[in-house]
Order: sequence, then C-alpha cells, then structure tokens
Amino acid sequence: MKKLVALMAAAALFSGGTAARAEMVDKVAAVVNRDIIALSEVQQRVAPELSRINNPDPKKRAEQRAELMKTALDTLIGEKLMEGEIAQLGITATEAEVDELVNDVRQQNNITEPAQFEQLLAGEGLTMASYREMLRKRILRDRLLRVKVGPKVKVTEEDLKAAYAQYARMETEDSEVHARHILVQVDPKATPEQVEAARKRAEAIAVEARRPGMDFAALARARSEGPSASDGGDLGWFKRGVMVPAFEKVAFTLKEGEVSEPVRTNFGWHVLKVEEKRAVAATSYDEMRPKLEAKLYQEKTEKFLEQYVAELRSKASVEVKM
Repeated sequence: MKKLVALMAAAALFSGGTAARAEMVDKVAAVVNRDIIALSEVQQRVAPELSRINNPDPKKRAEQRAELMKTALDTLIGEKLMEGEIAQLGITATEAEVDELVNDVRQQNNITEPAQFEQLLAGEGLTMASYREMLRKRILRDRLLRVKVGPKVKVTEEDLKAAYAQYARMETEDSEVHARHILVQVDPKATPEQVEAARKRAEAIAVEARRPGMDFAALARARSEGPSASDGGDLGWFKRGVMVPAFEKVAFTLKEGEVSEPVRTNFGWHVLKVEEKRAVAATSYDEMRPKLEAKLYQEKTEKFLEQYVAELRSKASVEVKM
C-alpha cells in the first residue's frame, strides 16, 4: 500500500483540476498564459500538509499555511507550463502504456482483483478514470523531462568519489553504542508531583547502579518497568537517529561504563548505562556506488528541473491573484 500511496503522490504532480477550472464561481488563484488555476485546486493540493499544522500560535499557523499555499501554487504553475510544452512537442502516451503502469502498481501491492484496487483508490478519493489520467500525465511529464532535462544530468566518477568520501567521513566519525537502561514509567496524564516522585525514584536507582561491583543487568531485571527488563534492560547496538533525541544525546555523550542521571522521555525516566562503543565501518565504495549514483542523479535532476521551470515561467504570462 505504501508504494500505491507513493505513486499517487508522484502522479499527483500532474493531477488536474479541470472541473474546478470550469467552475467560474471558483476564485482564481493564478492565470498561466490562458489557463486558469482555481483556488480550490491549490487547496486540494495542499490539504494533506495543512492538516498536519499543529502550531499553537495562531500567527505561526497562518504563516505556515500561507507558505504551503504559495509552494503549492508555484508547483501548479510549473505543471501548467510543462503541460503547454508537452502539447507543443506533441508528446503522447498510449492506453497500453497506462495499462502497464496500472498493472505494475497492482503487482507491487499484491492486488489481484480489479474491484479491490478500485476500492483502495476510492479510499484516496480517486476513481479508476482519474487515477489513470494521473498516471498518463506522469508518463508525459517523464518524457518531457527526458527530452529537456535528461541530457543535462551527468553523474561523473569524480562526483561519485567525492560523495563517497563525504559518506565515509561521516560514518567513521560516528560510532555505535551498546547500552542498557532502567525505566521508571510515568503516565502521560501524571501530575507534576507524580512526575517528580518518579524522577526521585529514578535518581535513587542511578545512585544504586553506580555502586562498585553493581550488576546493572541484574538491577534492570529487578527494578525496570520497561519491556526490556527481562533482558536486563539491554537495548543492543544502535546508531544515531534510532532513539528519541533526549535519550540519544545522553547515550552518545556517556563514556563506556558510565551511568547517566535520569533522562525524561514520553515513556518516563530512564537511567542509562553505556556498555560499549565502537566505530562504524563504512560500506565499501562498490556497494555504495549504485545508491550514491541514484541519489546524485535525483539531486541533479531536481536542480535542472527547477531551472527549466524557471525558464518557462520567465517566458510565459503568469498572473498570481492569490
């Protein structure tokens, strides 16, 4: 299902709004040459991002909303300009090609029944016809980019070696940590007094854990309220970016054998002990090369795409009314 949603998102770069364009009562967000972008099109495009705004400050919320709306409108303007180029160049896509792409999506998501696929589309607010149109426009866009942008995108061996050197430097500078922890749980609805009482219990455990000869794993089995208690609080080896920030910051600051002061997370208070640290061995160049090449190609394609759209916009008549 993730691949289906991802493909929907990619295809949506060309999702139209022809019905909205026909609705003269709809407010006009922009006019691109002689094409109208309706305000409803912009709102529909940005709806998922708008729903995730949760800043408690009304002013900040309004600023974030305005920025998202502007970004969505700029994207729609770029799409309209590219649609004009596609029409001018006579780029087409056959029904068979759309069929093939639909079948690929169904296979990737293990969907064998057409009715099941249509039901999933309906859950995303799409019909099979509208989804096919999105895929058709995706094919057209890809073909336009191959003609206009593709020849400019070059990934050289020097680019790859420089990218690998940066990757290897970051990997070898960092380390992995093997840690254990003891958790004193705190209810999400706990009062400040209850939070403080839990902190004091965790602090007492930390003092106990630092006693000479203390077996931290045995103490965790006896005192921890977390799911890893039966394993002696063992968290195994982990890199940065795996644990919650507050937990991670302490884990990578402690020396081997050190026990932390209580650390607060959404789960409660943690007392950490770092058992070992080790350097991370960088993956070989040959193994990383395909990933680095794909990453650099994508980055360069996006860069030249931005330049291409900016060039189209400079030659077009674009009137923003939003």
